[in-house]
This record gives sequence, C-alpha cells and structure tokens, in this order.
Amino acid sequence: MRGHKIDTLALDNYQRAARVVLANHLVTRTYPDRIALPLIRRWATELREDLAELFGYRLEVTETTARVFPVLDHLDAGRPARTLGERVFDRRRYAYLALALAALGRAGDQITLSELADHVAAYTGRVEGLELSTDRAADRDAFVDAVGWLTRRGAITLADGDAGGWASDPEAGEALYDIDRPVVFALFRPPRALQHLHSVRGLLTEEAAASSVSPHPTTAAEIARRVRRALVERPVVYTDDLAPEERPVLAQERIVTDVELFTGLRAERRAEGVALIDTSGRLSDIRFPGTGTLAQVALLLAGEIADRVLDIDNPLPRRSGAPDTGEALAEQLDDAIPESTVFAPLTELRSLDSLDSLGKEHLPDPDGLTGHAVGGVATYPLVDTTWVRETVQALADRYGATFAAQWQADISGLATEVVALLQRLRLVRVVDAGLLVLPALARYRGAVVTVRTKRAAELFVTAADTYGPDTSGTEGN
Repeated sequence: MRGHKIDTLALDNYQRAARVVLANHLVTRTYPDRIALPLIRRWATELREDLAELFGYRLEVTETTARVFPVLDHLDAGRPARTLGERVFDRRRYAYLALALAALGRAGDQITLSELADHVAAYTGRVEGLELSTDRAADRDAFVDAVGWLTRRGAITLADGDAGGWASDPEAGEALYDIDRPVVFALFRPPRALQHLHSVRGLLTEEAAASSVSPHPTTAAEIARRVRRALVERPVVYTDDLAPEERPVLAQERIVTDVELFTGLRAERRAEGVALIDTSGRLSDIRFPGTGTLAQVALLLAGEIADRVLDIDNPLPRRSGAPDTGEALAEQLDDAIPESTVFAPLTELRSLDSLDSLGKEHLPDPDGLTGHAVGGVATYPLVDTTWVRETVQALADRYGATFAAQWQADISGLATEVVALLQRLRLVRVVDAGLLVLPALARYRGAVVTVRTKRAAELFVTAADTYGPDTSGTEGN
C-alpha cells in the first residue's frame, strides 16, 4: 500500500484526495469543486495503486476528469440522483438524463436547450411509455432537472440565457450551453455492454452475480477487498450482514487499519460490526446528526426508540430479519428489461407513499440493542408502526413550531422520510410490522434538545438566533 510510504506531513493531503475520489466517482474541473481535480491529479499514481490493491477499483485521470470505476457487490437504492433542490429523481428524470447524454454525445461544441429538448423528444418517441412534450410544464421541469444534473458535473456549461426562463415559457426563454465532450464521455462508461446483459446482476462482480447460481471460488485477497468495499460504501458494516467467509476478515485488525490509513477516518469497532466515522464531511453523502427538520427529527426519534428498547418494564418483542441482499430490487429491475422493444415501459421500483411501503433492511449494540441468537438466527427489538407514527406526532406537537413549513402540514410524510433516513443510515430496518432496531442506533441515545426562542422585547432577529430544536449527538458517517 502506497499510503504507508507517504510522508506524515503530506498524509492528510493524500487522505483528503482519497475521500474525494471515493465520494465522487466522477471529478471534473468544477465538480464537486474547483480544488478537487488538482488534488487528485497530485496523487494520481498513489491513488491508482491503492484503489486497485485495497478495493479492486480502477482510476482513470486525464487533464479534465478523474473517473473511478467501482466494483459492485450488491445493488443499493440508497444513493439516487437528486435535483439541484435535493429532490430525488423519478423515472422520467432518469430517462431524460440518459437520453440527454446520448444527444450530447452526438452534438458539437455548443447546443441550445431547445435543440437538446428536441433531440430528447425525438428519442422518447422510440421508447414505449415515455414522452417529452415541451408544451407540458411538468415535462419541461423534469427535463431542466436532468440538464441541471449535467451542468453541475461540468458536462455542459451555461454560456448564455437561462434554463429557468425556458422552463417557464419555451417560446420566450432560451439557454445556450458549451459541451465538455471528455466529461460527457466519462459520465457514461458502463463496465459491460448493456445490450448484452440479460440481468442487472451482470453489472455486479462476477462473484456476486454467480453466487445465486452456483458456488464460485474466491481468493483470500478478493474476500478482503469485498470487506474493505463494504467499509467505505456502507454507513455501518454489521457482521451478520456479511457472508460467512467475510466475517472473520472484518475482525482482522489490518483490514480495518488499511482503510483508516487510506481515508483518514476513524473506525468504531463493536462486537456487532464496524463503522467508519467521518468527521470531515468529505466522504459521507449524509451528514448525521445534521441540520434541517428531517435530520433533527430523525435524531429525536432515534433517541425515543433507544429509550423504548431499554424500557425494562415494557419489553419489546424480538424478531429475526435477514439482511437485504438486493435480490428483490434485482428482480424488479430485471422485469423492466425489454424483450421486443428498445426499452420496456418503465415501472415503479419503490414507493414512499407510506411508512409500510419502505424497503426492508438490517441490524444489533450494547445495553439491550444487541441482537440475540435464537436457534442460530439473530433477533432484534421490534417497534411497531403505530408507535412510530404516534411518537413522530408527539415530537411534532412539542417541536412542530420549529419545523420547516412543508413538514408542519404533513406529519405523515415527515414520519415516512425520517424513517427512510434512519434506514439509509442502517440504524433501523423496515419490516411489515414496524422497525427492527439495529445496534448502531444506540450511539444516538440521550440526545439533548434545547429550543431557542426570540425574546419578547426583541424587534429584530439576529443572525445568531435559531428557531429549531438544537439537538446534540455524535457525528456519524
């Protein structure tokens, strides 16, 4: 590992480059910021060797881009594309994004927004169940969101005009974009030719794709890489979620130490698993605890759940829960693979309309939050859906005046999004009857809440005044 040979004074700089490249598989001159690409280019040789040795990843660095080609061991729906306003992409936006990339790949050095929309609209005519009509405001908004995603990553740069003006009135508004062709070509680089795949599992590692069909011999080095990949890709790695041959590897000091040295993060080890704690904020896609209504209510709910689990007078039932291997998601994606057309009609993969509709996830920690083995199968505390909804409503009754306006009027939606956040952090796993409580949630028990309010004598609010619950806790990844 090249990190062992880097001077102590330069190691922090190298680790920052490693965190950036792991968090952003595509780095350009402007994305995620203007200092990221020069930083990665400075350490390109060392990063390339260490990424290959530790994780099996391939790194390509050019003058204008740095592209990581990761190895996928499982499907993960927890990192969706998002709009500039942080809304999750829906099916239509994903489709427009893919078709816009195809159009840009055939374009010259510049293109207007209306031209790009015309190309995408023409492509949608070949796709059953998809359409882009510039006469519909919803279609224009979705298309502009896809264009904004490309703009943020530097694939196209606004040269003149305003996309928002075009979205409001395509007859009066227009925008002109410069096309950065190396970024466009770097964005879509699948590991295999998609038209040759018969299953989405073909995008996974050969070992993962073959595991459901027949045993596949794996070397000790590849097992170690799988464990390291899990450490940097998951908020928490629970021992029970790993394959039998991977569990002893997670307990090896060197495996975790190598990842700590490469990333500069600190590993928190427990009997149930390992979590890398990112206090830098440069590797995590979710900062928790954090600001905003969702993060603060999630922390409050985590504390309430921990108290409920530890209530010896009202013990919770326990239930086993198999880890989510992504098989259900793979089956849904495979159902959308076309047989007679270019693309099959797009289908909903997941609904967040209700708490019960959330996907099912993981578990076990100290003080009653540890999983218990019954007949060789781990079981975990189960809090029912009704209790979760009532608790979120109680939190809203107590702190609702400090919530963002959209959540004050939608407590049910708030409960759904808060649980989704806790599940993405692998603190709970959603099952039919409620939530299985995972061990890492215990580190957020005992959150202290202070509500700061404006003094009656004040006429104006100073910048230091806040109107939300000031929740304190330990920074996680």
